[in-house]
Amino acid sequence: MKSPLKSPRAELTPQMAHYTFVLEDQPYIGFFQYGDERTPVYTTDACGFRVSYAAGGAATVAGERPPGPVRLLAGSSAVFGVGASGDRATVPSRLGTAHAPGRPWLNFAGQSLNSVQELMLLTLFQHLVPEVEDIVLLSGVNNLVLSRLPRSQQGRHGAFFECGPAPDAATVPGPAERIARATELTVRHLRGWQLLAQALGARLAFALQPLAPWVREEPAAQEKALFEELDEVSNWRRLHHDIAAMEVGRAYAAALREGCAALGVPFLDVNPLLGEAAAPGDWLFVDRVHCVDTGYDAVARLLAAHLDLK
Repeated sequence: MKSPLKSPRAELTPQMAHYTFVLEDQPYIGFFQYGDERTPVYTTDACGFRVSYAAGGAATVAGERPPGPVRLLAGSSAVFGVGASGDRATVPSRLGTAHAPGRPWLNFAGQSLNSVQELMLLTLFQHLVPEVEDIVLLSGVNNLVLSRLPRSQQGRHGAFFECGPAPDAATVPGPAERIARATELTVRHLRGWQLLAQALGARLAFALQPLAPWVREEPAAQEKALFEELDEVSNWRRLHHDIAAMEVGRAYAAALREGCAALGVPFLDVNPLLGEAAAPGDWLFVDRVHCVDTGYDAVARLLAAHLDLK
C-alpha cells in the first residue's frame, strides 16, 4: 500500500511544522516569542529573543554571548528567521559566523511586528545589551501589508496585526496611498532608531527586506509549488496582490530611500540585489516573505557587502 503523498510544504520544508506563530501576549508590544523555547529548529533566550551564533559561540540578548561590543539586526519575522532550518541559518547567525564576523550579531526581532513595535523592543530591552557598534534594521514589508487597514484601525502610530477585522476590499486604498502611509510611519519610527543609535554611539542603516515577487518575476520550481499550496489555504494572494507587483516594490523602495536620505541614514533595497545574485533556479523562499537557508545566507552576504560590514 502506497503512503499518502506529502504536500510540497511538508516535503520541501519540514522545519515549518515547528514555526507555529503561537506568541505570548505582551502588554507593551502586543505579542512576542515565549522565553526559553526549545524546538528542533529554533531556540529563544529568557526574554524570547532567538539565539544567534558568532565566531565565539552563541549570542543572545538576555543570555550568554561572547565578551565585548555587539551588533544588532532588528526587524520582524524574517530577521527572527522563520523558514530557517536552525538557529545557525538565520541572517544574524550568517553575518556573525561567515559574512561579517567581526562582532557578534544579536537577533533583535519579533514576529509580526510593525515599525513602532520594532522600535519599542530597543527601548524596552536596551538595558540588556552591552556596547553596540552597528544596528541594521531589515524591515518594511509589514508596514506596507498593514497599510490596507482603514484609518479607524491605524490610530496615531499605525495599525498592527490582529487590531481588528479585515476591511472590505472596496475600501482598501490604492498602492500609491499605501506606499505613502507605510513610508511615513517607517521613516518616522526610523528617526527614533536614529536618536537611540546616536545615544549608543552605533552606526545605523535601514534595509528593505526581500519579498519574493519584488525579487524576480518567475519563482524557482520549489517556490512555485510552495506558493501554490499556500494560496489554496491562505488569503495572502487575495489580500495583497495589489502590493505584490515588482513596480510597487520599486516605488516603495524609492520612497523609503528618499526618507532615509532626509535623515542621513544609509538605505539598501535588498530585492534587486538578491534578484541579480540568484540564478533562475536558485531556491530562496519558503513563502513570499520568508526564506530558506540559502536565501537567508544570500541576504546576509548582500548586507555585509553593501553596508560595509566586516
